[in-house]
Amino acid sequence: MFGMSSRHHIDDFMRGRIIGKIEEGRKITDVAREFDIAHSVVSRLWKSFKTTGMCSRRHRGGRVRSTTPAEDRYIVLSAKRNRRTTAQQVANQFLAASGKQISRKTVARRLRGGGLYAR
Repeated sequence: MFGMSSRHHIDDFMRGRIIGKIEEGRKITDVAREFDIAHSVVSRLWKSFKTTGMCSRRHRGGRVRSTTPAEDRYIVLSAKRNRRTTAQQVANQFLAASGKQISRKTVARRLRGGGLYAR
């Protein structure tokens, strides 16, 4: 991994995720820490996002991920906790826990990412 000390270059994907978290009501400090980016960088991003507004944030290529890294961990953990769970059951648990609808396919994809295989 490249030296993780506050990345200065932030790609659109990353920017979208950072903005998304702040829009969800997370504190800039927490988001900065989570992504390991200087607070000033995150704060500047958020300010320029608010001024340029939503227009700049229409997805330009690249599939937008339906889950955050924390949610991915949750998905993998709930599958590990009970090996007999189907991807659909994990998706249902996830919906109950987060209020967010994800597809069985998304779950299967995250589990593969976590080195597990879903039924």
